[in-house]
Amino acid sequence: MGRKKKAFAVIIPALALASSACSAAPGGGAAAALPGNGTAAAADADLPADGVGLAAANLGEVGYGAPTGEPSGEPTGDGGGQQDGGNPPDDGGQPGDGGQTGAPPGDGGQPGDGGAPGDGGAPGDGGQNGDGGAPGEDPQNMLPGGQGGGGQNGGQGGGQNQSQVKPGPRRDQFVSIRNAPRVQQPRQSRGASRGVFSVNCGTNKGQAHSNPDNVVAAPGVQNGAHHIHDYVGNLDTDAFSTDETLAAAGTTCTNGDKSTYFWPVLRLRSGQDNSDRAGQSRIDGNVGSVVEPSSVKLQFFGNARSRVTAMPRFLRMATGDAKSATNGLANANALWSCSGFQDRGFTDKYPLCPGGSQVLRILNFAGCWDGQNTDSANHRSHVSFADKRTGQCPQGTTAIPQLRMTLSYKVPARALAFALDSFPEQGHDPVTDHGDFINVMNDRLMRQAVTSINSGRRR
Repeated sequence: MGRKKKAFAVIIPALALASSACSAAPGGGAAAALPGNGTAAAADADLPADGVGLAAANLGEVGYGAPTGEPSGEPTGDGGGQQDGGNPPDDGGQPGDGGQTGAPPGDGGQPGDGGAPGDGGAPGDGGQNGDGGAPGEDPQNMLPGGQGGGGQNGGQGGGQNQSQVKPGPRRDQFVSIRNAPRVQQPRQSRGASRGVFSVNCGTNKGQAHSNPDNVVAAPGVQNGAHHIHDYVGNLDTDAFSTDETLAAAGTTCTNGDKSTYFWPVLRLRSGQDNSDRAGQSRIDGNVGSVVEPSSVKLQFFGNARSRVTAMPRFLRMATGDAKSATNGLANANALWSCSGFQDRGFTDKYPLCPGGSQVLRILNFAGCWDGQNTDSANHRSHVSFADKRTGQCPQGTTAIPQLRMTLSYKVPARALAFALDSFPEQGHDPVTDHGDFINVMNDRLMRQAVTSINSGRRR
């Protein structure tokens, strides 16, 4: 694309001003008010405008509900996903159950590992272009040793090594979907916007577009996510993308939508990673073969109380919290379910699906906007979820088309068989699931979306 990539010595100081899309608001798991919109941070775990938000599964009912006008039990994907069956005799030896298959031994010999973080000089010692170790996806919540040396490809965030990788997932995090809490949704008023606008952008076949960057949370930082992201839509997206390069890029979307949609990959833990990123992934604790989604549904829904207005171009937002295992559940906002069982789901468990059913990851984004900002320091404060009971947007915000990503996977219905890529210290906890979005629709396409949603059409 010909975009210019700045040297890390110039970019890294600027990251002190950014917060992570995958970190909770200040105050950790407490329900603190989000700046600028008067909505409690805990609302990120509840219901957006059309009842698509989530409460933590261990706190009572999960709330996401069927989208406006969509049956909650509608199967998603191709079918033939998980299969029932007992755990194999050697299941206790699966990666993450007391050890990770294929993980490099200890911290000796890891690239850039040469002592404690920061050992051997000032931050940046041994780093790329003077970089003091690329921060994690959240510069305010860096990985252990985040101020030390080590540098790029030498232990991210100041000497990242295997001793800092938390084992996981755990066997008790895999539970039958039949034991999942029911979801809920608010009642729609007569003024509800009931339409759905769908975008087909493919499934990222063959991992054609993937990297461990996060341009929303850590712009300019390679491996800023410490886990691999799948991308569909805009072909340009990496750590160095700008509004200009995104606008000039091509797209995988059939309707010309140049928006960026991305999420962490799911892996079969016993598989092999033969990609050129396998070494760094092992250092970050992410092992196994990447599973391509069997389907990716990108849908924009309306509001249970009002019409929607156009979202601004280059609006950035994140959903979920990649560090929920340590930050708490305030911003945990994903739903793990199974095709045919969308009336129930987990926030903090991996689902075991019956034969013929696929694992679903349902990532719901905020549907209310402050009317001014296209981004905020934590990538959440400029947007918010609607009230989980009434479906109404908080005072001072307006309803916009609400994005839902539904990812389907054919994986074994067996504990420890699969897991989400995560930050090293998060132990592949399902509660850390998250997604990111940059709106790059042109004005004509956004008008089509708004018109369809407000008129009640499904397209």
